[in-house]
Amino acid sequence: MGPTRKPNVCSRLSRRALGCFSRDAGVVQRTNLGILRALVCQESTKFKNVWTTHSRSPIAYERGRIYFDNYRRCVSSVASEPRKLYEMPKCSKSEKIEDALLWECPVGDILPNSSDYKSSLIALTAHNWLLRISATTGKILEKIYLAPYCKFRYLSWDTPQEVIAVKSAQNRGSAVARQAGIQQHVLLYLAVFRVLPFSLVGILEINKKIFGNVTDATLSHGILIVMYSSGLVRLYSFQTIAEQFMQQKLDLGCACRWGGTTGTVGEAPFGIPCNIKITDMPPLLFEVSSLENAFQIGGHPWHYIVTPNKKKQKGVFHICALKDNSLNENVLTVTASGRVVKKSFNLLDDDPEQETFKIVDYEDELDLLSVVAVTQIDAEGKAHLDFHCNEYGTLLKSIPLVESWDVTYSHEVYFDRDLVLHIEQKPNRVFSCYVYQMICDTGEEEETINRSC
Repeated sequence: MGPTRKPNVCSRLSRRALGCFSRDAGVVQRTNLGILRALVCQESTKFKNVWTTHSRSPIAYERGRIYFDNYRRCVSSVASEPRKLYEMPKCSKSEKIEDALLWECPVGDILPNSSDYKSSLIALTAHNWLLRISATTGKILEKIYLAPYCKFRYLSWDTPQEVIAVKSAQNRGSAVARQAGIQQHVLLYLAVFRVLPFSLVGILEINKKIFGNVTDATLSHGILIVMYSSGLVRLYSFQTIAEQFMQQKLDLGCACRWGGTTGTVGEAPFGIPCNIKITDMPPLLFEVSSLENAFQIGGHPWHYIVTPNKKKQKGVFHICALKDNSLNENVLTVTASGRVVKKSFNLLDDDPEQETFKIVDYEDELDLLSVVAVTQIDAEGKAHLDFHCNEYGTLLKSIPLVESWDVTYSHEVYFDRDLVLHIEQKPNRVFSCYVYQMICDTGEEEETINRSC
């Protein structure tokens, strides 16, 4: 068999215009992404730093939108210069947004309002309000008051784009209570909601009387994950817990009598009572020991990723089959520092004396593995973003980052179709954002825009 022909972008575009593909929308989408992948990786394509900005508050990125001022100001990254989408009114410190998730309209669902078909930002404020905000205008579309009895701080997807988990800060108890030797048995709370329209599943307490000396807990894909200081990780079915231990079903916006108090569920000052209280140890699904509780589960068939529970193994991850705990030899071991990333056929390895891998990520739409490699030159580090074929590990493209890279700072790098974005946190809470866009190399130098957004 002769060599495989390299896909020709012009040929693909012509075939698409003539309707030579299946009418299946998925085929057209895959074809479009294949065209974009070819454009990204061709030699003449460059990624240029088109603008840079700095901020005194954290900077976040999500699908073409850059968020400033604790998510109150949104700027589009899909432009050659910053374009403000919206800016919410200034607020007090107690009203600031502490965490947020981007919700996108599900395909095929019939929704109650026309505004529901557009993306929304689900936001958690410092004073325990859960908000749904229009991702295009910043208008508040829905709001729920969570509870007065704890401080909620973190948002995460239980089931992506369908169910969210709102996690409270850990209950350390007051200094007076600790001095008096009074133990706080409830470690934290997890509030679970289905999204759009918001509907309450329940609020669950994690109690040390039931789980023992638990140090943390979270919810993912319907699984309650409970963690211990020894490195032990235990998994329970949240559905089983809710069915067995829910004291009373609560509906948002409905009147409720709880503990001698009457109020409306989800409205201030009543909020949402904790209606799932475990009284006996629920059935255990699975347990494993992992260093620093590093644990992830997923895939088909089910696999989990853990770090062996030994200090010398820090940064090493093993991928094991859930059914029998066997180590998967095909994908084997990955290190957090980027020392070795083993693909099915090829090995990516760095030379610590010359360059090190700092960030490794996978761009699922273009099927590319992106690797940030840093070279230390005297006191200054220089970085480049490399794109590798996900199937074979072959280097397809290397993009130099013009800014210096200090390995002591915190860094995030996003590769999103035709965009590369680098967010850097410097000392004294100074945040910088560098935006690179894919351009055709015309041989002309263009001035980089430096803006304070």
